[in-house]
Amino acid sequence: MRSPGRRAFIALAGASAGATLLSACGGGGSNSTPFPSTSGSTPSGTTAPPSTTPVSSEPVDPIWGPTGLGTQIIESLKGINQSMFPSHDFLVTDYGAQPCSTVVVTSPYTDPSKSPLSVGADTTHAPGSFDSRPAFLAAIAACNTAGGGRVVVPPGTWYCAGPIVLKSNVNFHLSQNCTIYFSPDPADYAKDGPINCGTNGQLFYGRWQANDCLNFGSPIYARNEKNIAVTGEGDTSIFNGQAMTPFAGTGNTSTCWWTFKGTSGAYGFVSAAATPSQASTNASNVDLKTAAPGISDALYTLLTNPVTPWQQDQNYLPALSEAGVPIEQRIFGKGHYLRPCMVEFLGCTNVLMEGYQTQNTPFWQHHPTDCTNVVIRKVTVNSIGPNNDGFDPDACDNVLCEDVVFNTGDDCIAIKSGKNLDNEYGPAKDHVIQNCTMNSGHGGITLGSEMGGGVEKIYCRNLAMLNQFWATNSLNIAIRIKTNMNRGGFVKDFYVDGVTLPNGVSLTGAGYGSSMLPGSPINSNVPIGVSTAANSNPSASQGGIITFDCDYQPSKDAIRTRPALLQNINISNVVAKNVTLGGSTGSCFQAIVAQGPVAFDYNGPAPAPAAPAIEGVSIVNCDFGSPMATGPASATVPGPIYAYNVHDITLTNTLIAGQTYNTVVTDPR
Repeated sequence: MRSPGRRAFIALAGASAGATLLSACGGGGSNSTPFPSTSGSTPSGTTAPPSTTPVSSEPVDPIWGPTGLGTQIIESLKGINQSMFPSHDFLVTDYGAQPCSTVVVTSPYTDPSKSPLSVGADTTHAPGSFDSRPAFLAAIAACNTAGGGRVVVPPGTWYCAGPIVLKSNVNFHLSQNCTIYFSPDPADYAKDGPINCGTNGQLFYGRWQANDCLNFGSPIYARNEKNIAVTGEGDTSIFNGQAMTPFAGTGNTSTCWWTFKGTSGAYGFVSAAATPSQASTNASNVDLKTAAPGISDALYTLLTNPVTPWQQDQNYLPALSEAGVPIEQRIFGKGHYLRPCMVEFLGCTNVLMEGYQTQNTPFWQHHPTDCTNVVIRKVTVNSIGPNNDGFDPDACDNVLCEDVVFNTGDDCIAIKSGKNLDNEYGPAKDHVIQNCTMNSGHGGITLGSEMGGGVEKIYCRNLAMLNQFWATNSLNIAIRIKTNMNRGGFVKDFYVDGVTLPNGVSLTGAGYGSSMLPGSPINSNVPIGVSTAANSNPSASQGGIITFDCDYQPSKDAIRTRPALLQNINISNVVAKNVTLGGSTGSCFQAIVAQGPVAFDYNGPAPAPAAPAIEGVSIVNCDFGSPMATGPASATVPGPIYAYNVHDITLTNTLIAGQTYNTVVTDPR
């Protein structure tokens, strides 16, 4: 449902966001062009020249116009392409690489509902395959020494037992019909990293869920390099992380990378007592008073709360961050269970990812951190394992994501900026997301949840959230912001225009259940999706087309002292269609879920900071189809909109279940 141009969108943004948008238009960087004055006045003592050029009365689009903020980002990244590398090829076979054969394998995990087969997990490298990794690294070194070029992997199948570590001025390129099968054994990613950590292995600097540490190296990795690329010739150029391929055990108790998640019954995980994982007690994690001498009693008490068991790797790393332990002493790797990202670039400048497919990735699929000038284009992101986010730019500056196809086991895109005290790189800013396709996942476009440094100036358009597998594996949420009193941060200047949802999102609402805090007003005393003066139960994890969630799994974080700030969010031209599933027809559970910060969550010293309301949100020219929550809203019946601690969500020309909304949603607390 298109508006007559974007005139209404611009007018509303100006009204709801005050001068924010107007100041941004005139001051959007050193290359921005201020809008011409329309007052007709001239500087004192001068005479205005006669006008010879007709002046259009149509307003200039401040985001996508010729000098718009999104356009400026796109223009600034035009040089990030394959032509920035010298036209000199380094063939990996000249350095000793040899192709391998493959064998067909059957998944040992017999419950496909808990352990679904991911694309590419039905084949693996044959036993005794030649390891081409030394040849890959030798070709990369030679290319770098020669001043740059393209390292080419020919057609065929290849085995690589460890990280491919890129160097400056190197484009690592897969030919057509080329697949690299990475070793599924974690030990191969801790055997020759730059930091000797004794029995934990030779480790790499990395980030795990936005906390810094020393850990297993990523299958594709770079740190502090300039002008790097990973490219291919399309969907037949494949990086297969083999994260579903067992490296130990047999049958349903086989162990693979995805076992490390610790989800009961999934990918070989039996129980915390029987199967080591990130959610298991790890005796290698020493007491925090030993790890952080001088830690205060108050902080120690919070970090050792049994609700967030500090002995688990997934809690121990954030606890080390909160305790101020230096990164070099946050040692994981062998004997621990924190999975590496598939592609991780740290502190790099001028980064290109283009024209290939990722499959079976251990963790997040693409994770550039503290990188400047990043382009990901025409990549097929195709892995449905646990935490298999598609693209997670973390505290990056100047990013373009376009023409990417997502089929993921978590959020398709999740923009981040560090967690806990690891926000040293500042905010994620100046991102353009355009012309992408989301087939499945938890969130289509997501900000957070790890956003300690803040997220600002994010511009999105033309997103086809097809929800292709809606009947069996639906997209949970289309547009998602998530944070909590631990992750904090801010969201400012977030624009989304043009999202199509031909199969809606999940028709079932869901919250966080046991992850709520006892005694909180956010609880399950009322039905899912209901908000009352005393009790609220947001459908924040599933079922919303647009979800603002500032109370994301609050009990999972030991420290809750940093309320988030959400301001100037502008969403337009979102169109959702209905589907029929299980006899029910609809487009979503609720159209809008707006859960603001919850003052109750704070557990730091007095005085408690304010829990600021979500404010300055405009939703314009949208059609949200027919939510399952039809209302009218009451203490026992959810309505199509949920709001808690909200100051002004302005709806203009927006259809919900056939009714046009021109109204303001407010929920003071």
